[in-house]
Amino acid sequence: MRGEARYGLEHELALLRDDGTVADHRSLTHAQVAAVVDELPELPGDQSDLRIGDAGIRRKRWYAEGYERLDDDGELVRFDPKGIEIRTRVHDSVEAVVDALAADAVTLAAVAARHGLRPVAFAHHPRLSAYRLDPPPNAHERALMAASPEERTSHLHMVTWGPDLNLSFPESGTDPGVLADAAAKLTFYSPYLVPWSFSSPFRDGRVWGGLSARTARRTGARPAALAYLPPEAPLLVTDPSLVRHAGIPGEVGRIEFKAFDAVPVVAGEEPADGVGTDLPAALLSLLTGLLRDDTLPGRRRTPDAAAHRRSALRGWADPAVRAGSQAVLDAATAALAGDDAHGTRLASLARRLARRETPADRMLARHRSGGGIPGVPTPP
Repeated sequence: MRGEARYGLEHELALLRDDGTVADHRSLTHAQVAAVVDELPELPGDQSDLRIGDAGIRRKRWYAEGYERLDDDGELVRFDPKGIEIRTRVHDSVEAVVDALAADAVTLAAVAARHGLRPVAFAHHPRLSAYRLDPPPNAHERALMAASPEERTSHLHMVTWGPDLNLSFPESGTDPGVLADAAAKLTFYSPYLVPWSFSSPFRDGRVWGGLSARTARRTGARPAALAYLPPEAPLLVTDPSLVRHAGIPGEVGRIEFKAFDAVPVVAGEEPADGVGTDLPAALLSLLTGLLRDDTLPGRRRTPDAAAHRRSALRGWADPAVRAGSQAVLDAATAALAGDDAHGTRLASLARRLARRETPADRMLARHRSGGGIPGVPTPP
């Protein structure tokens, strides 16, 4: 990919109650989430970059995230919420898009607090492993599932949260083949990209044995990357999808990486890494460099589920995963040579890799020292 990149960020956030428990679909109603979203501003100009969606739920930068249940005629009859998603407009720099996400997260936190809720960046539900469709899907819902790989597996996202990191390269144009190739490259190298974000070592109220329950359970069934093509472009048929048609003109040319665990959305939310940069910004630099690189040959149209599970279980303790992460970091660093801002952020990732330390490792260390499990209150 050539030229300067443009960036967008989306991040799903879980909601905690005042007692520290996760407010999930079993106790949280759509009306409760909607009451929070209703208090948030609808800002002019956002809809040129942000798609509203068929149900009209996504009118703002903030919207209720969850699972829609439909009747036999396709009408919405119930919405099971899992939290609130924030999405930014498209920005011309990494710094601008990360600052925008942080500002909107602060705004959301202030409003949610008035409703007894606190947004948090969880990657996997700390107590729950599955969302069950109750009642079972009706004929209309089954037809939707059969028509789309993402609809068939959409229930998996109800116990996981995470970001979509969006990049576009206007100079490279909107050629469907170029966009599909970029998504295929990110899909191939995804098992080596995701360890920097691993932050879900807990499941079912305990340590589950690996570093990313989110990656282990969903990547493979769900896409690692998607490219958004012009409406008239032919689509590759893959399961899960690699490409899809853009829903609005502003989406054409977008390349979306979807496989990272949840990351901090407010500056300072995670311990400083020595250079004052945060993880979302560094990961955007990593993706930028990898897409500009023209040396790495790997391409896959669908994620390698086994490779993702191996990475999720052992992370950088696995020599093959560690070597793959070093290869993508080296390629990105070379492709961005001379850009000090990107270089500084990539250097922070190099230090994490050298220490073989993911966010999940720090979470596990705190747990071993008596720090408990986030979202699971300690019994009195």
